[in-house]
Parts: sequence; structure tokens; C-alpha cells
Amino acid sequence: MPNIKSAIKRVKTNDKRRLQNASQRSALRTAVKTFETAAASQNVETAKAALINASKKLDKAVTKGLIHKNAAARKKSRLAKQLNSLSAQG
Repeated sequence: MPNIKSAIKRVKTNDKRRLQNASQRSALRTAVKTFETAAASQNVETAKAALINASKKLDKAVTKGLIHKNAAARKKSRLAKQLNSLSAQG
């Protein structure tokens, strides 16, 4: 544990941010998995709603600095591609 006041504060703020980032990253992964399960069950309407939610979470993660913007764009593109192939089938 640090002795200097600013270092003590830095440890506290780092811990707070780490927990918040972990929570947001978990919510992001859950949203993506929700879409993938809806897509796997061939449910187009549920998949569309899940895609919108996952896209929002990805965009929010970019603004918070959780993931890189190109990584988010790549994931959104792949999810949309998955939905389009699902829509084309049914």
C-alpha cells in the first residue's frame, strides 16, 4: 500500500474504474451472446432487437474507451452479416 496521499487516491480510483470497466465489459459480452443465441434459434424478430441492443453497448464501450472503435465496427459488421443471412433464409 502506498504512503503518499496522491498514490493512495490513485489506487482507489484505479480500483473503482477497474470494477466499472469489468461491469460494462460483462454487459457488452452478454448483449452479444443474447444476439447469438437468438440468431442460433432462427428467431429473426428477437435477433433484430438483440442486434440493436448489442450495437448500442458496443458504441458505448467505444466512447468509454473499453474497446477500440475498429474492433466495435468489426463486431457490429459481423453481427449484422449474421442477421442478414438469417433474414435471407427465413
